[in-house]
Amino acid sequence: MENLILEKKDAVDWVYRGEGAANLVLAYTGSSPTFIGKVMRIQKSLRKGKNRVNGNGTLTTHERLLWRENKELTASPNRETVELLYVKHVMSPLLGPKHVDAGMRVLVTKEFLESVEKNVASYRPVWRVDSSLVDVNRDAVLIISDHSIFPNGTLKGIPCITVEIKPKCGFLPISRFIAEENAVKRTITRFRMHQALKLHNKEISEYSKYNPLDLFSGSRDEIRKAIEALYATPQNNFRVFLNGSLVFGGLGGGTDSTTALVGEAFEDALKNVIQADKGWRTNSFIQLVAETVYTSGVLDRLLEVQKLDTYDIEGAIHAYYNIISQPCMVCRELSKDKSSHRYTCLHSLSLDESLKIVKDYLIAATAKDCSLMISFRMKEHGDNLSGSSHNAVYLGSTKQVFEYKVYFIDLDLKPLKKMEHYYVLDKKIVSCYSQMVKTECEVDKAVKINAYGSVYR
Repeated sequence: MENLILEKKDAVDWVYRGEGAANLVLAYTGSSPTFIGKVMRIQKSLRKGKNRVNGNGTLTTHERLLWRENKELTASPNRETVELLYVKHVMSPLLGPKHVDAGMRVLVTKEFLESVEKNVASYRPVWRVDSSLVDVNRDAVLIISDHSIFPNGTLKGIPCITVEIKPKCGFLPISRFIAEENAVKRTITRFRMHQALKLHNKEISEYSKYNPLDLFSGSRDEIRKAIEALYATPQNNFRVFLNGSLVFGGLGGGTDSTTALVGEAFEDALKNVIQADKGWRTNSFIQLVAETVYTSGVLDRLLEVQKLDTYDIEGAIHAYYNIISQPCMVCRELSKDKSSHRYTCLHSLSLDESLKIVKDYLIAATAKDCSLMISFRMKEHGDNLSGSSHNAVYLGSTKQVFEYKVYFIDLDLKPLKKMEHYYVLDKKIVSCYSQMVKTECEVDKAVKINAYGSVYR
């Protein structure tokens, strides 16, 4: 594909599949064998403020220092190659190459990107359109396999159903650098606390019922509980595709809760996949997903990578300031007794030690923000399981056997500069959640006073 350049006329073959904070994802609908079964990731730029974190998209001086062990990565001439090599050389060895697809870089013209921008605008959520657009100044995109289907498409007409899950952080931090006033972080999940901030900012209309600790628990029952919660309140954490087309969940932003109408439509969509009576298919599908998460053990590796964050942002931010050789703004904000007691040791670390802390934190950040794609294809009676390159799972409720494959996607390299953002966001999340708890306690107290004429103890 080195000599291939996508031009304006090619844009019509790429349709909107979804998007995250940094990239648009398009699916291919044309007839070129080169792109059948592929999706495209296109970087976005912000409508307001700076549209790039790192100027021309290459690594900064400090980032090259951070990733110096990988010469190919630090020598990359553009952001697309940086992203590709980061997935290939950093994330793939950690998560397992069987579950990671680094993709390939393909050149595009500015006219191609401008046409894509026009073509997808009406399909994007309004709030996404208001905040970002296609970065038409890029000269390349990333092409990766479409993990919502099997490599050979719908073999023998057998449907393929795929669930996309954004697991989020699966553990509670225990770092000694967490301040006493932020001790709630040790008992309440980051996901739960972030829900309070999103609710406050009107990004969601209700709390998600999902608890990441359930999904990462290693318990069949708890994993099923997590999948049921994701189905009930999918937000942007749970989507389902049938033969590559979205049949459940939101395209670019997500949806708060599953209504009876949506649930009925999804039940109908499952009729050629799950061999059960109407009214029981969704339950069986949830069982299928939960059993696959449990038996595959794929989340065990993801959790290991997430736990590379051993210092929490409250500790890692100090190592960050060591690296950029600037006065620590965090210590400046804190009172002298706190910073000297808790954080002075971090500013005594060697450069190598500081680099390791921050690098591990950023790798963990990638793992906390990635998505998991699990695709299923029913095995017909008489099919030889031993001849397949895919694993299989048995769905007891319908007595069906499914082949499945698991891939991690959205394994983006986090910019070093984002450490400052992570610290500020962490403070906002904890503050908002703590204020919410305080308000709820005051309301409960007021209700009890009204009910009993005095404070109920």
